[in-house]
Amino acid sequence: MLKDITIGQYFPGNSIIHKLDPRVKIMAVIIYIIAIFMINKIPVYIPVALVIFSILKITKIPVKFVLKGLKPLYFIIILTFIINTFMTTGEVIYEFWIFHITKEGLKTAVFMALRLVFLVLGTSLLTLTTSPISLTDGMESMMTPLSKIGFPSHQLAMMMTIALRFIPTLFEEADKIIKSQTARGADFESGNILKRAKSLVPLLVPLFINAFRRADELATAMEARCYKGGEGRTRLNELKYQKRDYVGIILLLIFLAVIISTRYLI
Repeated sequence: MLKDITIGQYFPGNSIIHKLDPRVKIMAVIIYIIAIFMINKIPVYIPVALVIFSILKITKIPVKFVLKGLKPLYFIIILTFIINTFMTTGEVIYEFWIFHITKEGLKTAVFMALRLVFLVLGTSLLTLTTSPISLTDGMESMMTPLSKIGFPSHQLAMMMTIALRFIPTLFEEADKIIKSQTARGADFESGNILKRAKSLVPLLVPLFINAFRRADELATAMEARCYKGGEGRTRLNELKYQKRDYVGIILLLIFLAVIISTRYLI
């Protein structure tokens, strides 16, 4: 399960999507999320799926690699599907005991499950195609106007990027700890919920210790390099919009306009 976490991972590449300005990709994710919540018909997810798989084809990111990121969310997706199926009122098509399955419930369940799936697939493309350094520069640049009113844009961007960067590292360490504890006789699979929760103690304690140790080492390394950040900090590669970035922004606006139009015209 831990190996299926794709959040925060970067998939190196030389595609035009990888070369896009990180600010454009951040705007793309924001527009994509707005578009997903604007969708109110299941068939509209078909062109969205085509867009996502076209991007995966361009970036040469394996589809299986992205889809396996959904495995940790299976429980949430299934739970959402079940709740909407039984809790939505409407035309009853099947019932047993106190449970009623309605036609509207099934439609809502499928719709909400697809929404969760597409949200994960679309937003994961940001970290998969953008290096942590570029992501930091992009977020900081977009939040720079807020720094005039005292908003710590650089510090916030740095914290968010470090958090994303260390998600795969923490899961990798957790996987190693699980294997080492299992070799010593620990059981993380059998028993009821309370027993499983207690069995996580040998996992969480060393994991938190390692996390604090890594944070301390990172802080020491940044201080040793006289890292201060913020105002006056220079960059090796300054962010500049290219022609491909303007084309990408236009395509994003067209995508959003099409989704909005389907909401009111279909």
